[in-house]
Amino acid sequence: MKKYIIYFGILTAGLVLGWLFFGNSSTSEEKTHQHESLAIENELWTCSMHPQIMQPEPGDCPICGMDLIPSEASADGLTANEFKISNNALALANIETSTVTLNSTSENTLILSGKITENENSTAIQTAHFSGRIEKLFISTTGENVHKGQLLASMYAPALVTAQKELLIALASKKTDPLLYTSVKNKLKLWKLSEQQINQIETSKKIVTNFPIYANVNGVVSKKMVEEGSYVKEGQNLFMISNLNTVWAAFDAYEKQLYLLNIGDAISITTNANPNKKIKATVSFISPVLNTSTRIVIVRAVLNNSKNELKPGMFIEGKIALKNQENKALIVPKTAVLWTGKRSIVYVKKQRNTPIFELREVTLGNEIGDSYEILKGLAEEEEIVTNGTFTVDAAAQLQGKKSMMSTKGEKVMNGHENRSTITPETSKTSNKLSFGVRGNCTMCKATIEKAANSVLGVYSANWSVEKKKIDVVFDASKTTELKIHKAIANSGYDTEKTKGNTAAYNNLPTCCLYSREMKMNQ
Repeated sequence: MKKYIIYFGILTAGLVLGWLFFGNSSTSEEKTHQHESLAIENELWTCSMHPQIMQPEPGDCPICGMDLIPSEASADGLTANEFKISNNALALANIETSTVTLNSTSENTLILSGKITENENSTAIQTAHFSGRIEKLFISTTGENVHKGQLLASMYAPALVTAQKELLIALASKKTDPLLYTSVKNKLKLWKLSEQQINQIETSKKIVTNFPIYANVNGVVSKKMVEEGSYVKEGQNLFMISNLNTVWAAFDAYEKQLYLLNIGDAISITTNANPNKKIKATVSFISPVLNTSTRIVIVRAVLNNSKNELKPGMFIEGKIALKNQENKALIVPKTAVLWTGKRSIVYVKKQRNTPIFELREVTLGNEIGDSYEILKGLAEEEEIVTNGTFTVDAAAQLQGKKSMMSTKGEKVMNGHENRSTITPETSKTSNKLSFGVRGNCTMCKATIEKAANSVLGVYSANWSVEKKKIDVVFDASKTTELKIHKAIANSGYDTEKTKGNTAAYNNLPTCCLYSREMKMNQ
């Protein structure tokens, strides 16, 4: 009996040990299997060429037909505007960042760009004193030097021929009708004939058919406005003659710089032709009118040009010494700022130890040496890219994030937050749609697809240049077929159901002006 009790005890101990060793392992494996199954179940699949496509299971890309690949989990918590660059890529691209700090703006020099122009106060317009035809020009090109009294051209003037005949008739009856003679003679003087020319006609009794035109001033012919054989009217401009002994240095000053400028300010000027020579002058004129298209005001200084070293059209740079103003402002290097023509942007590093970046629009203040003053858009202690900014912008474009090429308010198709994706919840309501759209070229393709993708709920759009047909994948619970048609039509393109907006069509590039009778959906 005791023997059986011992056997039973050994068996029980073996069962307990077996459960301890293998039971937990089985449970662990089961839990691991369940976790992996859950992970696979929740995995999304995307296209390497069209990352906006996200589907809950493997398959083909609805745009290009390529096999979908597992999507990397976006556990970074990045917003639509944020993107990440690897540390290795940062090192290879030599991307550098620096912290924005408050600095003194006591820059003591204001730099202006401009060019040399003619002094309008020393410029004369040679006009025709009577109507006629230019028979001969004695000035063949602009740039020729002329002196006062030099022969410029000869003219045939029918009215002067008639007036000479009247003079000879009046001369014959001078004693009997002196008033008539005086009247005819004064008529010729009004046409700028000299006393000597009139006396010569009276003495020779011959009618002059071609009359000379003489220069009224000394200078250089800066503009020639007639050619031989031209018929001109009385008072019409013939030549512009400029005295270049003095010239204007005309500078462009932005409106934000005007408070720094005063008439009488000393200015040091250098030319591109001789950058080592400094010309001292003073500001003599600040235009009271602002050019509304360029937002600049003309600032001028008068320069002595007796040696004829300054040529109209030369580019120049002017430096004005300013009084020190101990103001504090946010200053960033020029290399940190990208300018699109309408917007100024910088890239901000969001985390100190992680290379996550974000585009930020800023408002620039004064240009201070190699830096810009920042009026709006940045805060002190923020870290920005100061070297390799274009490389960072290219990375943003490749990742589908906002970049300098994005327009204000443009929809980001590739971001974590704003991306249209086909998820397990939306796949049931996703529809495929094909319809005809007129267009010519790849530029048309970009515009049409952008218009379709701008509709909320559109996952993808692909327009065929050859077939004049667009394939759209969209969420039927968020948009309708008609809304997609209207979005494309608003961009200027005809669809099968909606005619393109006429104003938008007229603004299309020349190569995109398709025939409104073109066949589509072929």
